[in-house]
Amino acid sequence: MGQGGEPRRAHAYDGELGAAVTRAQDGDEAAFAVAYRIVQPGLLGYLRGIVGDDAEDVASDAWLEIARDLGRFKGDGAGFRGWTATIARHRALDHLRRLRVRPRSAVLDQDVVLDLPGPHSTHDQALESLSTERALELVRGLPRDQAEAVLLRVVVGLDGPAAARVLGKRPGAVRTAAHRGLKRLARELGDQGTGEGVTDGGSRTLGESI
Repeated sequence: MGQGGEPRRAHAYDGELGAAVTRAQDGDEAAFAVAYRIVQPGLLGYLRGIVGDDAEDVASDAWLEIARDLGRFKGDGAGFRGWTATIARHRALDHLRRLRVRPRSAVLDQDVVLDLPGPHSTHDQALESLSTERALELVRGLPRDQAEAVLLRVVVGLDGPAAARVLGKRPGAVRTAAHRGLKRLARELGDQGTGEGVTDGGSRTLGESI
C-alpha cells in the first residue's frame, strides 16, 4: 500500500510483476526476464527524459545493479517498480555528473497539494501523447522537478508517495510538480497544433532544460 494517506495506484501488470520478482529471487531466470519485460519500457522512457539518447546505456547499468541486489528487495510489484526507478535515477545522475552536466535544482514556489486533472481535461491530452518521442522531448524542456514528477507518475506508473520516495521529496511537492508539468505540457502540445511555442532542437537532457 502507499504511504502518506494516498492509496497506491494499481498498474495493469503489477500482480504478474510481483509474482515474477518472487520467483526470480528464488533463482528463476525466466521470471527475471518477465520482470524485465514489464518494467523496462517505462524505465527506459523515464531515463530518456533524463539523459536523452544515452538512456539505453544507463538502463543497462541499472539492470546490472537490479540483478545484483535483487535478493535485498522486499515488496510487491508496485514496490519493485519504485525500487528499480530509484536505482535507474541514481545511475542517470551519476551519468550526468560524468558528463559534467549538473541537473538544475528546482525550487517550488510553495509546497501545496493540488488535485490532479479531471478525466476530461486538457491535461489528459498531454498524458495520451507522452509515449511519443516528441512528447518526451517536450518533457525534457520542463524544469527538472516537473519533468521527473511527470515521468515517474505517467511513464513509470508510480503513485504520488512512491514517486516522492524516488525523488526524496514530500508527496505534496511531487503532486504540485506533476500538476504544473502536465499543465505546461498541455499548453505546449496545444501550441504545437498551431505551429507556435515549439522549436525543433537536438536531443537534450534535463541538465540542459530551460
